[in-house]
Amino acid sequence: MLLRTQPPGVATVLFDGLCNLCSGAVRIILENDPAGEFRFASLQSEVGREALRRVERSPERLASIILIDGDTVWENSDAALRIAGRLRPPWPVLALLLALPQPMRDGAYRWVAENRYRWFGVRQSCALPSPEWQARFL
Repeated sequence: MLLRTQPPGVATVLFDGLCNLCSGAVRIILENDPAGEFRFASLQSEVGREALRRVERSPERLASIILIDGDTVWENSDAALRIAGRLRPPWPVLALLLALPQPMRDGAYRWVAENRYRWFGVRQSCALPSPEWQARFL
């Protein structure tokens, strides 16, 4: 369902639906993606878990944002920076960080990911999208 029915030019963002930081990032994406290029699913949802299986990733991987764009799968800093590059300004400037070595970027990404619950908090359940954005969630 997920990967086979996406219209051309639409990418899927898989995110940790219990993480306040991740949910905030999804809100920023929604607010800065007027063309509607992104669809969303939490990693904890059945749709998210099935998408992970289809792209040959473990459904237990909850510490990474994952961008599925056509046949290409991006994780960690690659996913976050490629998403930022497709948003309206000023977010695309962050894509310049792709010029840094991936181990450096992913090291910083993993450090934040490992501390995200402590720093930003955790939800007891995934938040429901507002009615205006509901169609963007799978």
